Amino acid sequence: MLKINRNIFVAAAAIVMSLLSFIANAEGEMKPFFLGSTATGGVVDKVVDVKKSLTDNGFEIIGEYSPYASAHIIIVTNDGLKKAAASHDRGGYIAGQRIAITKVADQVQITYTNPTYMAAAYHVKDDVSPVTSALNAALGAIKEYGPEEGLNADDIADYHYTFGMEYFDDPYGLAEYDSYEEAVAAVETGLAANAGGTTKVFRIDVPGAKQTIFGVGLSSASTGNKYMDDTFIMSEVDFKTTRSTAHLPYEILVTGSTIEALHARFRIAINFPDLSMMGSNSFMNIMPTPDAIKASLTKAAGGEEDEEEY
Repeated sequence: MLKINRNIFVAAAAIVMSLLSFIANAEGEMKPFFLGSTATGGVVDKVVDVKKSLTDNGFEIIGEYSPYASAHIIIVTNDGLKKAAASHDRGGYIAGQRIAITKVADQVQITYTNPTYMAAAYHVKDDVSPVTSALNAALGAIKEYGPEEGLNADDIADYHYTFGMEYFDDPYGLAEYDSYEEAVAAVETGLAANAGGTTKVFRIDVPGAKQTIFGVGLSSASTGNKYMDDTFIMSEVDFKTTRSTAHLPYEILVTGSTIEALHARFRIAINFPDLSMMGSNSFMNIMPTPDAIKASLTKAAGGEEDEEEY
């Protein structure tokens, strides 16, 4: 009986939090992440409970990894996300949503990506609000967070950091093959070989579409290039009290016979739109990162590298 009452309370609290979030964003402003809850203890202590809550709320866990000791990331999907991913030929980026369990000082933060924000960023027109509500119910919804000021859907869809910086429609072209099947096999081979310091975190095949999205961990252990390394990049850009660990992992998208990835100057900026251009914890400190990430992902895709300056 106590368990039932507790579940009712948790569900009711999630509904209230979602309503408050809706009221706060009455003008349609959104932020990239949700803080679901906070707790004491360690990261490992929370993983089992978070995974159970996700599966209890209809999500399929399709990957997880720990990019560094203080964090564990879980990637989920469901039928609604897969349907949204199939809505256009580059919609695969929406298929997986990321949940992070991060230790910050004495606090463990449960955070996750905001599907509604990400749908706007990836030009997905399908209504993913049921997915957002399901994550709110599973994990809580204390607040949306990221930049101090939110963005509306039109601003997110047309987002670029500043003049001359890339949009969603300016991805890296990593490789081209004769068929979708050959392209998918090439990525599987590259990730299995840890080409370019990459590791496979997840794979989602989008039903009814020739699209496959891969989640990719990035480590400098074999490359010696810190600028492509998840840990180094996050140490520079993810410094606020509430961490945005769910920015990770990076993705490779196979669409038809083409292999691409979002340009780092878009992929990082869309999740950290208020990151400073210069100074401490700024884009200036990761200036070589876009080229370094492209080089690693190109190797994973079996493509040909080119010389490119930031």
